[in-house]
Amino acid sequence: MSDKFATFAKLHVPGDPLILFNAWDAGSAAAIEQAGAKAIATGSWSVAAAHGFQDAETLPLDLALGNAGRIVAATALPVSIDFEGGYAGDAGGTAANVAALAATGAIGCNIEDQIIGVAPRSLHPLAGQAARIRAARETVGAGFFINARTDIFLIAAADTHDAAMADAAIERAHAYADAGASGFFVPGLVNPALLERVCTASRLPVNFMAFPGAPSADVVAATGVARISHGPGPYRLAMKALKEAAIAAFV
Repeated sequence: MSDKFATFAKLHVPGDPLILFNAWDAGSAAAIEQAGAKAIATGSWSVAAAHGFQDAETLPLDLALGNAGRIVAATALPVSIDFEGGYAGDAGGTAANVAALAATGAIGCNIEDQIIGVAPRSLHPLAGQAARIRAARETVGAGFFINARTDIFLIAAADTHDAAMADAAIERAHAYADAGASGFFVPGLVNPALLERVCTASRLPVNFMAFPGAPSADVVAATGVARISHGPGPYRLAMKALKEAAIAAFV
């Protein structure tokens, strides 16, 4: 496990990002490994959909942990799990759940700062989210890769993203780094200039989420991003291909 922790961390190189083509179950993880992946990561939206649930922690925790364990068993690669908000709002509950995830053999996870299930969508206060990250770090130890995700940009329309929002994200990046995070995830941010601003200021390797219409991997890499995730895209592609094949079979 210590080798997998170190291997995964070293794959995060600013300007030469780790590409994560997100899996949702053991079968998809095995296929992605066979395609030449260096690591496996899940997307919570895809995992939930594959099990018949909506995103935002409606997938029961025991199913999320069981699925993580099956993915770990299906691949020799390091596995990081999209763990949404840690299935808890408080520091103690978050730490306990992340520890349960680490026990599956996963070497890391995403923990987001959006408050799950609240409308309108909003974020945990910075100090509270930092406390959750700190508690998780103290529980799982130094090696586990905690990818601290901020949803500042995800919950706001792209045409409202500006330097002030980037600076607010940078403030969170610093606080999360101080709390023990290993990486910083900014889904929804697609403006290369703002992305570069965040990458330059962040002490943590920055994670970008790709989707149709987003800047290319080369453009994103040039901003200093160290990790590119594909989120629910791979699942949607697979389901589209499956549906088209089924339609052809039924004709």
